[in-house]
Amino acid sequence: MPGQWKEVVKLTFKGDRFRDHALDLTALAELSQFQRLIAETAKAIWRAGNPNRERLPKHFEDRTRLCLRRIEEGSAVAPLEVFIEEPQLELYEPEPKEIDEAVALASDVFRVLECDEPLPERFPRALIPEYVKWGQGLAADESIEITPREKTPTRFTHVSRLRLASFSEPVHEGSVHVTGEVLEADVRQRRFQLWFDERTSTTVSFSPEQEDRVTDALRGHKTRRLRVKGSGETSADGKVVRVTRVEELHLLPIGAPSYDTNAPCIEDVLAALAAQVPREEWDKLPEDLSDNLDHYLYGLPKR
Repeated sequence: MPGQWKEVVKLTFKGDRFRDHALDLTALAELSQFQRLIAETAKAIWRAGNPNRERLPKHFEDRTRLCLRRIEEGSAVAPLEVFIEEPQLELYEPEPKEIDEAVALASDVFRVLECDEPLPERFPRALIPEYVKWGQGLAADESIEITPREKTPTRFTHVSRLRLASFSEPVHEGSVHVTGEVLEADVRQRRFQLWFDERTSTTVSFSPEQEDRVTDALRGHKTRRLRVKGSGETSADGKVVRVTRVEELHLLPIGAPSYDTNAPCIEDVLAALAAQVPREEWDKLPEDLSDNLDHYLYGLPKR
C-alpha cells in the first residue's frame, strides 16, 4: 500500500521509572489512552465544523490512528506517527488535518493546566472525563512532555490531572482550612502546591507578604508542614480543589496538631446552627422524639 509515515507528536516520559529510555510496560496504558483522547478530540472538532453531517468521513478513524514504531533516547521518548496513504481515488488528503488539529487542541489544554488557567473556549467540556483518564499511573515525581510538530513542548503531571478533574466536578466556594507539605512553589506566579499525601494536593495562591513563609515551608518541607486558612473551592465530596485567598499561614513541626486552637468547640457550632431554625419548626417535633427516634425514622414500634 503506497504511502508514508508522518510524525505528529512526541511524548517524553520523565522520571526514574523511565531512565535509560526504558518505557515501563505499565506506561503502555498511557499511550493507549492518549490515542483515545486524541481520536475523540478529532471527532469533536470535525462535528463542530460540520454540524449538518451525521456520519464521519470514510476512513476517518484510520487517519487519526497514532502508531508507535520506535523509542528514542532520552528519559523515554515515544514519537507517535500516522500512516498517510497516497491520495488515490481521492480517499485521502495529503496532510492529516484532523489529527494535527486534535493534537494542537490537546496541547493547548495541557498548557493551561500547567499554568492553572481556564480551559480553552473551543475545548468540548464533554471530553473532560476522557482526558481525566490519562496520567492515572503517574507518580508525583513523574511527568509526560507533549511536543506537537513545530510547537513548544507542554508538560502533563499528576497535578495537571487533578486540576483537570476539578473542572468536571461542581465546586463550592467558602472557607478552607488545610495542612500539608509544600513541595513546589512558583514565586513569579505566586502559587504553590500543598500536598496532603503522595497523590493528593491543591493549588494555593499567596500574596507578596506571604512569600517568605511559603519559601520557608518549601526549604524545610522534610521537617515542617504548612497550615493554610483562607477561602477557596471545595468539591462535592469535601476535597479542597483550590485555595484562592490566604488569610493565615502557620509553620508546624511534623507531628504537631494540625487543628486550629482558636476554632469554636463543636457544641457552640451546633448551638449556632440550631439557633437558625425557626421556633415554629422546633414545635413540630414530637415530644417523645429522643425515646422513639427509630420509630420516626424507620417505622419501628414505639417503646
